[in-house]
Parts: sequence; C-alpha cells; structure tokens
Amino acid sequence: MSELRFVRLGFGEEAVDYQEAWQKQREVHAARFEDTVPDTCLLLEHPPVYTAGRRTTDSERPLDGTPVVDVDRGGKITWHGPGQLVGYPIQKLPRPVDVVAHVRRLEDALIRTAAEFGLETSRVEGRSGVWVLGDPVEERPSLGGLSLDFDPRLHDEEFDPRLNGPEYAPSNAGQRREDRKLAAIGIRVAKGVTMHGFALNVNPDNTWFDRIVPCGIRDAGVTSLAYELGRDVTVAEVLPVVEKHLTDVLENAELAPREIDRASA
Repeated sequence: MSELRFVRLGFGEEAVDYQEAWQKQREVHAARFEDTVPDTCLLLEHPPVYTAGRRTTDSERPLDGTPVVDVDRGGKITWHGPGQLVGYPIQKLPRPVDVVAHVRRLEDALIRTAAEFGLETSRVEGRSGVWVLGDPVEERPSLGGLSLDFDPRLHDEEFDPRLNGPEYAPSNAGQRREDRKLAAIGIRVAKGVTMHGFALNVNPDNTWFDRIVPCGIRDAGVTSLAYELGRDVTVAEVLPVVEKHLTDVLENAELAPREIDRASA
C-alpha cells in the first residue's frame, strides 16, 4: 500500500453537503486512477441526510416522505449528520479487487479506534460494520411487560420498528441490550479504485435512525461512542485516533487480488 493521505474537508459549522462531498470523491477517484494523487481518505461531517445504497427497498425508507439521496455504493439506507465522523478512503487496489478484505481492513481500524477509547467492539457474521454486542436473547429485559417469547422481532419477518412504540426504536437498542452498530460501512469499487467508506457514530442524535430501518436490519439498532462510554466524546477528539489506526492498518496491509475459483467458474 502506498502512503495514505488525509484530507479534512469540514466539520461542525463547516460540515460538507453530501452532494458536494460525493462530487469531491469522484474527482479524487479519477485522479487516483490516473496516479496523479496518492491513496486519499476524505474525512468530514455531513449536515443531516439519509442516503440509500443500491439494495435499499421502499419498506426501509422514511415513512413520512423525508428526502433520501440514492447513491451508487453497496449496502442499504443509513443516516449521516452532526456528531458522526465520515471517512471516504479512495484507494487503488489490485484487480480483481477483494472487496471483503477492504471492508475488513476498515472494520479493523475502527475496532482499534474504539478500543483506544476503552470500548470493546466486534464484527457480526454476515453483517458489515463495527458492533457492540448485546446480551443473549434470553437475558434481555422484556418490553412493555411482554415475554421475550412474544417479541415480534424474533418470529415476524414483517416486523417494522418504525410502526411501534419508542421501546422498539433503533436508537434504544442499548437500553434493550441488543446488538447495536457503532460504525456502518458501504463502499463502491470502480476501475480498481474504492469510493465511499465508513460512518462512525461519535456523539450524534441517534433518533434520526428511528425514521428508517438502518442498513435494512430490523432486529438490532445503533449506538455511539458517547452513549457506550457514558461521557461526552467529540469528533475532534476521535479524528486523530481514526487517522492513526487507518494509517497503521491500510499502509501495512499485504494487498492481494481476489482469488477466483476457476473450477467453479
């Protein structure tokens, strides 16, 4: 991996509009493909915005008609906004690109970041991103006096937390002791160069996630560093730590193209 350059685009009152940042990504992506710039990670905050990846279904979007920006990354719908550190690593990788390995490296850097703040996080099989694991189902508190045996999330595939009371809201997953996502990851690869990236919840208002089905996952929720640590944490405090671990993980990675099973192909 070549040296990784960081560009801090804007935070707080200078948060960057999503469409503006998307255009900046395209410009850096083209330059990286032409080898006129090194691998580059754009870091920023966005004003509040919902973005939907290619696999988002209508049933996961806001019920109240709130606008959503449809984007060309993988994954489903999520929210970006104040208190969330967003990173767009734009890197040239060996072809055919091993997308899973790229996602795992981003997860690794964010897991290390959380650990430096004293928070243990993990991966969840079959689900990208960085997670705080909840209690076993049988040990979670019952909701509204109901036995967990009747919790609709356990048996009803059509269960929609947006149509139920606040006890089911994604932002309250910590109180329910469920698995909850600390950082979301969604990427795109074009011409061997990555785009889009990660969103790390530092201290956002997570009730923004209650209007959607975050990442299309109905049986878990969202969380933040501030909530899990029980203290105020700022994006400015987290920013250099994320840069350090991204540098360590990405610059020292042994990159290899994706292996293709010729026999099955």
